Amino acid sequence: MAGTKPTGQTRDAGFQIGVRRTLPIDPADAWRFLTSAAGVRLWLGAGPELRFAPGAAYQRDDGARGEVRVFRPGQHLRLTWQPPEWQHPSTIQLRVLASRTGATVAFHQEWLPGPAEREQRRAHFAGVLDAIERGVAAELAE
Repeated sequence: MAGTKPTGQTRDAGFQIGVRRTLPIDPADAWRFLTSAAGVRLWLGAGPELRFAPGAAYQRDDGARGEVRVFRPGQHLRLTWQPPEWQHPSTIQLRVLASRTGATVAFHQEWLPGPAEREQRRAHFAGVLDAIERGVAAELAE
């Protein structure tokens, strides 16, 4: 149909993705892991310790760089993220929400360059949630 936008493209935030999963884990434990060195490495890539303060700049080992914009301990992190080959930064948000059965971990990324990058980032964050879920399952099995 003429005039329709590709999947994941919005007028206000360009191409974007959102992935979330509810896990049988305490929300505080989920937040603690996701903001730990191991957790950050899983979803943002390897690099120096991230300083969680609005305005704090960072760079990862793969050359991606950005700045922390919002940090609400236990619930919300928002930062820019720009790999070296991209012309402009995107925005990543991480939220941890309490649910009836544990914690809902949600990643949202907007201002992606196009549909190929959208699919790559969607797959990346789905893989992150898979890895966290496998870790939780292994821990619960012990």
